[in-house]
Amino acid sequence: MDVDDYLIALTEHGRALAAAADRAGLDADVPTCPGWTVRDLVAHTNMVHRWAGESVRSALAAPPPDPEQRRGDDAVERYLAGHAELVGALRDAPDDLDCWTFLADAASPRRFWARRQAHETAMHRVDAEAALGARPSFAAEFAADGIAELLEGFYARPRGRLVSDPPVTLTVAPRDVDERWHVTIGPDRRTVVRGDAAADCELRGSAADLYLFLWNRSSDGVTVDGSESVVALWREKARVSW
Repeated sequence: MDVDDYLIALTEHGRALAAAADRAGLDADVPTCPGWTVRDLVAHTNMVHRWAGESVRSALAAPPPDPEQRRGDDAVERYLAGHAELVGALRDAPDDLDCWTFLADAASPRRFWARRQAHETAMHRVDAEAALGARPSFAAEFAADGIAELLEGFYARPRGRLVSDPPVTLTVAPRDVDERWHVTIGPDRRTVVRGDAAADCELRGSAADLYLFLWNRSSDGVTVDGSESVVALWREKARVSW
């Protein structure tokens, strides 16, 4: 996927998030984010969009301070304004944009931020629609890209709670794309490689189902072959932050 693809996805999922938030109402609970209301969800996503947009627009060499998370009754309108500013900043940024990023495999800062915000927004669209008892669909290519970003980006870093001693292994096997990921969860980090290999646990399903599973949003449509303890470990400890 290229920057234009990510901008299309960011635009689509951002508008769908706002529409779902409007329908659900700001005080509705978000079952995929226990303890959050739609108001909290919209305020959080707006903060992330403004934070990322400032990083791109001002070509910052370090992360900016987090913007204020305003939770007033105009939260959806504020969200849409911040989303539009983010899309505009990414669209106007040069291909050789030089600014900070936080995943080592980023091909370029502009592509990194377009990709990161497309998937950030898609996953929070899932949360907004969960408040309605609904679930969006995702194209296989986009979902597989999200799996790659999660496993090869976030979980390739040497920090985090997702560790195991003794090590355990996990294979992620989408049925609708020609990619496989083999994850070793060790005592102090994860190692991720592409390809098939024997594993303690294999997850099978569509790329979209696996995308939601790995982001701890839904287990629907996913078949677990092997150790359920690996799945329990993932559900307990697989959390990401920048």
